[in-house]
Amino acid sequence: MEARTAKEAAREGAGSDRSPEGGRTGGRARPGVAVLRLHRTALLVWGGYVLAAVAVLVWTVTVTADAALREQARCVGEPVCGIAATLAYGDRIGMVATAVCYGFLVVAAFAGGALFGRELENGTAHLVWTQSVSPARWLAAELAVAALPLLLGSAVLVLSFRWAWSAHRELLGTDWTFADVFVARGPATAAYCLCALAVGALAAVVLRRALPALGVSVASVLALNLVLDGFRPSLWPHVTRTSRTPFEVSGSAWQIENGAVVGGRRTAELGPHLCDGTVAEVRRCMAEGDITGYYAAYHPPSHFWPLHLAETGIVLAVAALATGAAFLLLRHRTA
Repeated sequence: MEARTAKEAAREGAGSDRSPEGGRTGGRARPGVAVLRLHRTALLVWGGYVLAAVAVLVWTVTVTADAALREQARCVGEPVCGIAATLAYGDRIGMVATAVCYGFLVVAAFAGGALFGRELENGTAHLVWTQSVSPARWLAAELAVAALPLLLGSAVLVLSFRWAWSAHRELLGTDWTFADVFVARGPATAAYCLCALAVGALAAVVLRRALPALGVSVASVLALNLVLDGFRPSLWPHVTRTSRTPFEVSGSAWQIENGAVVGGRRTAELGPHLCDGTVAEVRRCMAEGDITGYYAAYHPPSHFWPLHLAETGIVLAVAALATGAAFLLLRHRTA
């Protein structure tokens, strides 16, 4: 009887050495494995989302593009003819661009609501902390396990979109200056996802409730995106071109401002077509209006990477600040 009681006690001790998620604690704690088990559904959904986006891009470029190109060739000289096929092709590419660009909103909702907020609200995190897993280690494991698939999936999405977007540019009505295309063509996609993850963690640690943390995290990263979208042209010095005669900037450039030089001062309200007509009429118009030339401020296509990397750096800096603040606040509250 005594031997059997000792064996039962040993089994109970071994059982108490496990966390609620099934991972061993103490010196053999593996919180990352527990996070994988707990949020495997979300990981599968993310994987399915990436595969679906890639499938749409591949199908659009390899299957539907030929029909759109044939229709476009058949309708040479007829502007309205064939527009349906071209629009359908561009709409599908644009739909994926929007999904890739603004996927960080879903990441923010998941991070603030389920990944961190729910565990802090229902006490799961506190229970894990009592199983020899420190709060800092718990937070690090949650962030790391979520960040890795986000980085890998974002890389696949960006590479796939860049390939699809450049395959048949003549069928697209968008260019590199569009907000969703701008983000979807580079590492800013991954930066926004990591920032959403970090902001969601911080919101959850501050509020300790899933629904409020979800709302705050989504609103915060959306506000960050809108602010950077508004200031995007100012993230890198633009090119300014001046001329004594009217001129047109390349259609592939991102034109910021244009106007006339009146009395030595640039006036954006006066466009380059203010004075039209013959050479003599244009000269007389410019003399009467004291116009000495024209100017245009713009970003050429070569400025895409400086602008994009500048925005990526800002977003990653915000992500780093949010991550540091989450660790500091968690340490303070659980000291």
